[in-house]
Parts: sequence; C-alpha cells; structure tokens
Amino acid sequence: MRGLMQDRPLDVAAVLRRVEQVFGHKHVVTATAAGEVSATWRQVAARARRLAGALEMLAVPRGARVGTFGWNSQRYAELYLAVPSSGRVLHTLNHRLFADDIGYIVNDAADDVLFVDRSLLPTVWPLVSQFPSVRLVVVMDDGGPQEIPSDPRVVDYEELLAAVPEAPALVPNDENEAASLCYTSGTTGRPKGVLYSHRSVVLHALLLLGVDNFAISERDVVLPVVPMFHVNAWGLPYAAMLAGADLVLPGPAMTPEALIGQLERHRVTFSAGVATIWRSLAPLLATADLSSLRMVVSGGGAVPDSLSQTWERDAGIPLTNGWGMTETSPVMNCPRLATVHDGLGPDGRRLVLGSPGASLPLTEMRIRDDSGAIAGRDGATVGELEVAGPTVAAAYFGAEPGSAAFTDDGWLRTGDVGTIDSYGYLRIVDRSKDLVKSGGEWISSVALENEIMSHPDVHEAAVIGVPDDRWGERPLACVVPLAGHTVDERELREYLADRVASWWIPERIAIVHEIPKTSTGKFAKTVLRARVAARHGHGDDNGPRPA
Repeated sequence: MRGLMQDRPLDVAAVLRRVEQVFGHKHVVTATAAGEVSATWRQVAARARRLAGALEMLAVPRGARVGTFGWNSQRYAELYLAVPSSGRVLHTLNHRLFADDIGYIVNDAADDVLFVDRSLLPTVWPLVSQFPSVRLVVVMDDGGPQEIPSDPRVVDYEELLAAVPEAPALVPNDENEAASLCYTSGTTGRPKGVLYSHRSVVLHALLLLGVDNFAISERDVVLPVVPMFHVNAWGLPYAAMLAGADLVLPGPAMTPEALIGQLERHRVTFSAGVATIWRSLAPLLATADLSSLRMVVSGGGAVPDSLSQTWERDAGIPLTNGWGMTETSPVMNCPRLATVHDGLGPDGRRLVLGSPGASLPLTEMRIRDDSGAIAGRDGATVGELEVAGPTVAAAYFGAEPGSAAFTDDGWLRTGDVGTIDSYGYLRIVDRSKDLVKSGGEWISSVALENEIMSHPDVHEAAVIGVPDDRWGERPLACVVPLAGHTVDERELREYLADRVASWWIPERIAIVHEIPKTSTGKFAKTVLRARVAARHGHGDDNGPRPA
C-alpha cells in the first residue's frame, strides 16, 4: 500500500521559490574590484529566472552541462539557481587547476556553454579552441582589466539577461535527475566526475540546517570562504537559501585583511573554509571584533589543536571540524558536544569539536579492518572508512560499472583510514596513501603534523614517507617557521619526545619557505613526494631543499 502524500519533487526550483517568496527581503553581498555590491534574494531570484530564459534563448538542451569559471559572487548564486532549476546541469570548474586538467574535465563533461568571470579570461580563453563541445562563452564582467575577446562566440552576461523578453515558468524537475557536476581533485589518476541529483542537493542543504550540524538559520549571516566551484561551496549557498540567511561572498578578495574585514563589517555568524585560510587569519584575530561569530568550520583535513586554541583565545570560539569528500556532497560528518561530553573541561570540549564527529542523519559509515571484515565500533580498530547514504555517490560520471571505489553492496570506499567509537564519532588516522609504514608499524602523518604545528615557532608542517634502507620507510617533516621565527631541528625533536612515540620522531626535517597546496588549499603531498624523488632519489634524502 502506498502512502497518500503529495508527490512534490525535491528540486532546486523549490529552493528558488522558497528564497524568493519567503526571504526575498534578505541580502546577498559580493566583494568586487570596485567595492561591495548588495542585492536582495528577491532580486537574485528574479535574475535567476531571466537567466533560465536566457539558457532557452541560447538553445542549451535540457540535461546539457553548463560550465562555470568564477569567484564567489552574486552571479554565481544566480547560476546555482537558474541552471539546475531549468533542467540543465551546473558544472562548477576549478580555474586553479593545470591547463591539462581543465581541458580534460571540460571535454569529459562535454560542456555546451561556459560562464566565465572577466578576470579569469586569461586562464580560460586560450583553452577554448581545445573544447569542441563548447558553443558559447558568456562573460560575467567582475571588473577585471582583461580585454574581452571580439569573437562571435562571446556573449556578455548582463546583455544576455536584458535580451530575455520574459522569464519563463519553471517546469518541475524529476528529483533524481542531475542537478550539478563536480570533479574530484585527481590526486590519483585523472579527476573523476561526481554527478549530484536534485534530491541529493536539497537533502544535503536540509541536513546543514540541523541543530547538531551547522544549524544554519534565518538569523545567520553566512560567509563561504570555500570556493563556489568546489562541491557547491560545501552546500552553504543552498542551505542559506533554504533557511533565509544573508549570504556574504568574498569575490576575488581573498587576502586575510579582506576576509577579516568582511567578517567584521557584516557581523558574519558562520563561515567555512580550509585550515590554510584560518591559519592565515590568525595574526589578525586579536585586533578584530569577531564577536558575532558563532561557528567557524575547518574542512579539508585535520584541525591542529594549536590553531583552534588561537581562535578560541583571540576570536572567542574554537574551530569546528567536519569531514567529507566530493563524493559525499561533501559534508558527511560534523562534531557536536553531546551529553556524553558534559564532564569535559574546555580543552576536552575543544578537542571534540576539532574531530570529524558523527555522521549526519540519513548517512551511515563503517570501518573495514585489514582482514576485510566490518569492524565493531570500539574506537580502537583501525581500518578503511566506508560510507553510504542518499547524499553519497553511487558511481562516477561516465565511468564503467564496477569501480573499485565502491563495495559489492554499494558503499563508497573513501580511502581514509580511521576508527569509529561506540557513540558514532569518527577519528581519521590518515589517508591510506599518506600513512608512513616504518618497521612494519604505521605512523599517522596527520597526527604527527598536528603535534609539530603545536610548536610555538611553527606555522605549517607536512609529513610524507620516504624510503629507508633499514626501516622500509621513515617520516620526513617539511616545516614552515612562523614569520620572524626560526625552528631548530634538535629542539623540535626534543619537543616531540613528550608528545609522540619515540619511533615517530623524524630524523629528517626540512625547513622550507612554504608547503605546496592543492587548488583547494590542502597540502599537496604528491608534489612533495615528487620533489623528493626528483632531488634526492631513494633512501638517503634529507627532504626538499629550502624553497
């Protein structure tokens, strides 16, 4: 017997209608080269409807991929609404990738039209001739000085919207149809496309409103520092739309000073980004009024407790961790202070918030141990993390069935190694490829990095395994000192002696000017490994030379 409920799709068009009808008076603020601009959600929704009409006028087929190269901006929010609502697929592209990867991704997705910020034309336009499927390039004038090519394939965004005689009525979408497409970073092999459905986008946004998760509400002012080209900015724009929160977007103004200014000036209550961003803001915290902040989420890796302590001391709140992947929409886990933590002191509570936490409602996770068995939730058994749920990918875009990334019963193999305790809290030990196996025993690069970064003279640290004739592999620590400080290798080893097992302490420490980052701000350990291999060969290296 079927239930007698209305069959209304969970689609992005429903999000558009809600933010337009209920929260039309709330605001979206964007930093531009000429200063900040502000619009109401009602104005944004109206422009999104015209943009949907423009896609019809350009004869973009339903189901076609619409590629986007842009900074976090109001126009990008319009694309978030218009493209999926009109039955097309929003394909967010990372302009920080190498040209070869950009070319591969655009061609693999077979994008029909590209929307490009004017300031990003020098990156994108030289590649357009390599994109046989791309018919048109729509330029969004963000005030960049770059000359707009005189080419019949180039269309101006504002002129395009103005040419739409009347915004069309939006046709409901099947909630299981594709809404957006994002490619993984490609740290192992070519990037892989993750194709989100309308249903997964809406469910993920709803989950972020949960009080034990991000608790996004109408009273919030949300600043996503995480790029809108990266996994739908962790779902935050859609969550803000559903809740009716104000949205503050940094545009290309990503300097620490510009970000602190926006946080302070707009009384931001919630922000999210990678640890690299929060580390860059740390020196400015003590002189800024950030009393409006209730939550700052750090994703993309572990939260060093030393950095969280700095934020707690100077901004009044510790950093909150979260865990996820492109394949999980991306937020899969968020820590919460539960009743079992009531007896903890301030340090203990901060450490809980700095952990990946429990999985979001409707999602599940499990640990598979070295024997291939599903481990119990004892908080001690280490194994590969597998996840499942309605916001988790079931396959990769364009891939043949039977990918090794998925188990026979349909769970996603994450490649992360960790434990799950009896309360459902996840602890990530490391990425499986980043663990260091020394003398048959595992060393967590993440845990060792966090201890090194707790040293008062250290700004950043990345640990990789290097070959060793005796032990098979040993950790190499690449360390960036704080500005104006020096790091003594012997003193650093003595400092670690009270914090980690003696056999974890690296014999090889390289003092460097910077740690290479991926396009999304994570440590690029593949680059570090390649540098070691290129400069030093095998077992006798002393790490990268100072940059």
